[in-house]
Amino acid sequence: MGARHFLLAVMACAVSASASAQTPKPGSLETYKDWTIGCDNRGRCEAVSLLAEGANWPDNPVMVGIRRDAGPDAEPEVWVGRDTTEPAELSFFIDGRRIAGAIGTDGETKIGGSQAAALAVAMARGFSLEIRSGAKLLGRPSLAGSGAALRYMDAQQGRAGTTTALIAMGPLRATAVRQAPAAPTVTRVPIASAPAPAAFWREELTALGSLTGCAEEMRSAPPPEQHRLAKGEELVLVPCGAGAYNFTAVPVIATGVAGRRAFRFAAFDYLPGWSEDAAHPMLVNASWSPEQSRLESHAKGRGLGDCGGSEAYVWDGVRFRLVEAAAMGECRGAWHWITTWSARVVEKAER
Repeated sequence: MGARHFLLAVMACAVSASASAQTPKPGSLETYKDWTIGCDNRGRCEAVSLLAEGANWPDNPVMVGIRRDAGPDAEPEVWVGRDTTEPAELSFFIDGRRIAGAIGTDGETKIGGSQAAALAVAMARGFSLEIRSGAKLLGRPSLAGSGAALRYMDAQQGRAGTTTALIAMGPLRATAVRQAPAAPTVTRVPIASAPAPAAFWREELTALGSLTGCAEEMRSAPPPEQHRLAKGEELVLVPCGAGAYNFTAVPVIATGVAGRRAFRFAAFDYLPGWSEDAAHPMLVNASWSPEQSRLESHAKGRGLGDCGGSEAYVWDGVRFRLVEAAAMGECRGAWHWITTWSARVVEKAER
């Protein structure tokens, strides 16, 4: 290979590596019996309890989770979620012995510090958990699989074999734990206040239906949503089907003047979850916030909302960049979804 060809090959590899590095890779989820766990790109892990396999949804569901940031100094946090807004003082009993207590508000109770670490370890080693408020039993979340989930957390965060581990403890000091990865930065373009875009002409609606393949669904749906991005440019959410609790839309970018606008599919650095089987991006229960330049998609696996996936993006002037992703793969009572990706958002400076 000549020097010129070698240089071109090196440059091509560098460009390819750079593009790959910019592509978000949300974390995956693992399930161990009645617990599921996932970690995001910053090494933050969260384990969440599930209903026992085949169990029915209780009248007063109680969910418990354990989260921990990456890094040698990060402490675990135990939280409890309940379907209530009333404050209450909760006590946690493992195999009949009270391990911890805390006051919760707005349906969530959090325990941190050494008390959380002691409770998490007891949960992993125990057989039964009871959450009480005074003499009243609130729930018995299953502990089956909690130990395996926390062992996975130790391994993913590089804590195994160190004194900071919850399960896989060892003699190594906290300094042996790897540092948390830096958060990726996404620059958003502010959306200036402007008059609403002009309604589409009939010919433009026909063009949208042809581009997206949603012409049939558009006939019985409200008009496509139009949101101004910049002068002569707008985000269009084209309705493309609806079910009992999921409403799909195809995001399109329109440019030009009313009556003669051109259309193209919106670009994403990471496609929304429901786009896998489509030849274009597909959003579910989409929402747009111009104040934050933020586009969200939230797909429920079932009406109870205890499984599914969500993504949030910001507009950088060219494409939508992923800033948050969350998922819950098991439809077993966990309405709290686990974060699998996060990024730091900064606003583009004016010139």
